[in-house]
Amino acid sequence: MSDSSPRPRVTVAHGDGIGPEIMGATLRVLEAARAELELDEIQIGEQVYLSGNTSGIAPEAWDALRRSRVFLKAPITTPRGGGYKSLNVTTRKTLGLFANVRPCVSYSPFVMTRHPGMDVVIVRENEEDTYAGIEHRQTQEVTQCLKLISRPGSERCIRYAFEYARRAERRKITCLTKDNIMKITDGLFRRVFQEVAEEYPDIETEELIIDIGTAWLADAPERFDVVVTPNLYGDIVSDVTAQLSGSVGLCGSANIGAEFAMFEAIHGSAPDIAGRDIANPSGLLLGAVMMLVHVGRNEVATRVHNAWLKTIEDGVHTGDVYREGMSGERVGTQAFADAVIGRLGDEPRRLNKVHYQEVAGGRVGFDTEPRPQPQQVKRLVGVDVFLDWDESGRDAGALAGRLESAAAGVPLKLEVITNRGVKVWPGGLPETFCSDHWRCRFYPKGEGQPVRHEDVAALLGHLATAGLDFIKTEHLYTFDGEVGYALAQGQ
Repeated sequence: MSDSSPRPRVTVAHGDGIGPEIMGATLRVLEAARAELELDEIQIGEQVYLSGNTSGIAPEAWDALRRSRVFLKAPITTPRGGGYKSLNVTTRKTLGLFANVRPCVSYSPFVMTRHPGMDVVIVRENEEDTYAGIEHRQTQEVTQCLKLISRPGSERCIRYAFEYARRAERRKITCLTKDNIMKITDGLFRRVFQEVAEEYPDIETEELIIDIGTAWLADAPERFDVVVTPNLYGDIVSDVTAQLSGSVGLCGSANIGAEFAMFEAIHGSAPDIAGRDIANPSGLLLGAVMMLVHVGRNEVATRVHNAWLKTIEDGVHTGDVYREGMSGERVGTQAFADAVIGRLGDEPRRLNKVHYQEVAGGRVGFDTEPRPQPQQVKRLVGVDVFLDWDESGRDAGALAGRLESAAAGVPLKLEVITNRGVKVWPGGLPETFCSDHWRCRFYPKGEGQPVRHEDVAALLGHLATAGLDFIKTEHLYTFDGEVGYALAQGQ
């Protein structure tokens, strides 16, 4: 799409806290740059939550988003407690925004940073992991959060990261996981990364454990180019990397899906400074630059971004990055926007100027659908039964006796009991601390015998009759003979 094309339609939400201030500043810059966008404004966030809508967004707002398919969103406030769900997560998942893209660039020497050469892009899987928000309180003492990693979810994000790297002429992608501990979930993400990497031999790849990878990102971000990682890790490391660049307030974010896209700052609504005209609008403005590229307004994106760079280079800074002796002028939110507007058409002299070409932007122009996989033979080989049990001094041996007695009439036998993942029976250690939440693993009594769902149902019936409070079950499967569950620690 050229800059002379019909006006792209964009849905805009002014948000909460500092949101209205930085959105107002951003829209003024876009208008002055002649972005020529058709704007539909919606209300989301705190006021919608407090009106009784626990999702934070009304049905008519979804209708507007479905019309435009492009969303420019200021930060919002999610009230604490009361069962309110994160609207950011809801929007990303509902609209299928599978990749979160956060460029983190240093602007040395004009913005203070310990890493003047850093230019890192974090591509974060955006829909899964613990951010599915599936949580339960199961006993008096124990809560759980389910970590969900899927092959198609991982593949879409990872494939996007490789396409992004190729189009942006990036040289390397690093995959960060914790697959040495979470061998099945994070292990799947890493395996998919390895598979997709084979299709991009022109791009160097690297695989690191998230803890040492984060340490190296903090110590030497210059060694990284593009980073792809699951949702929770990506949320954390992108904030770390953004702050290393000089300020979280300098970084914009794109949330990309096959049909929709959302653009925002990476920071929150900062209600403590709302209404004081001191917030930095740069993150949202640079998110809007990414939006302009997405809708094909590449020339406008180039003009706005270079004007912003020239403003930073000239030392016109908001308070979060202002430094005596380094900055020239301390300004507020609206004055900063005025400074950018006054430099439209200018280019930086020392910072690297940008030029957005058609090939580097536009809508997702490749097949994001995961590649088909052969169907595997799935076989039920056992069951984990989780109990709420706080009797007999939490003696695992006493619990095992109760379970074995209760299960005497079913074709399943007790194999192991764990507490918080550690084996406590048979052969547990008395020093192991036990909560009131127990995992009890059952296998068939006859080796190699199949397990039927009715066997599991019968087991649960016997446990209920014995007065044992089962709170959930997890079936144990093999896939083409490969075990699809983790052994207990110490099993």
